[in-house]
Amino acid sequence: MFTPDAIIDTVQNGKKTFVKTFVQNEVMADAMNDFVDQQTNYTKKAMSATQDMMTTVAQETVKAFQNISKFDYAKFGEGVMKAYTAQNTAKAK
Repeated sequence: MFTPDAIIDTVQNGKKTFVKTFVQNEVMADAMNDFVDQQTNYTKKAMSATQDMMTTVAQETVKAFQNISKFDYAKFGEGVMKAYTAQNTAKAK
């Protein structure tokens, strides 16, 4: 199964490398790295929730299509025809 954590880590590590390379002030670098860490946690949780939601939607869609395929259209058609015939018989009287 696809996990976006590796991609998220790659992007976020790139940001940390940028900070390490170009930001000389340690206080600013720490604040930026803390921001990147928080951003990483949020993004991973959001992607996990999205994956869970998509899995649930896919499973329920499959169940719905399986239930549709089990529906007896011939029996349904017979019921409709019986109701139609009964309605017309009642009108004729």
